Amino acid sequence: MDHTKRIRVLVAKVGLDGHEKGAILLSYRLRDAGMEVIYTGIRRTIDQVINTAMQEDVDVIGLSILSGAHLSICDKIIKKMKEKGLDDKLLIIGGVIPDEDLPKLTRMGVAGVFTQSSTFKEITEFIQEKAGKDKKGDAECQKQA
Repeated sequence: MDHTKRIRVLVAKVGLDGHEKGAILLSYRLRDAGMEVIYTGIRRTIDQVINTAMQEDVDVIGLSILSGAHLSICDKIIKKMKEKGLDDKLLIIGGVIPDEDLPKLTRMGVAGVFTQSSTFKEITEFIQEKAGKDKKGDAECQKQA
């Protein structure tokens, strides 16, 4: 493993949800913590997200979902990740997620779910812990978080 490679995170907005402030702020925070961040912008399709993840060779796919379609989107993206050989990538989501959906998302294969009450520090530390082993940026993540 290349010990100098930084954690690469794709932050994406899928579907018609145009509220991107949280995704943009998270992108800045992760970048400031030493990670490489690719932000897709709003209104992306699942195929666009998967293709970008493959092209950019990311470690983490992070979806911001405020539309209420998190179960459907996650089901589709996980199937597409398996189909394209990306099931070793960490999938996390954030947004307005009802508590009763948390176990369903975990069973589907979502590694981390961050609700509107989650902090940037929690998200940063989660990514660092789960995807950051032996990667440059770990110490920076801990210092900045």
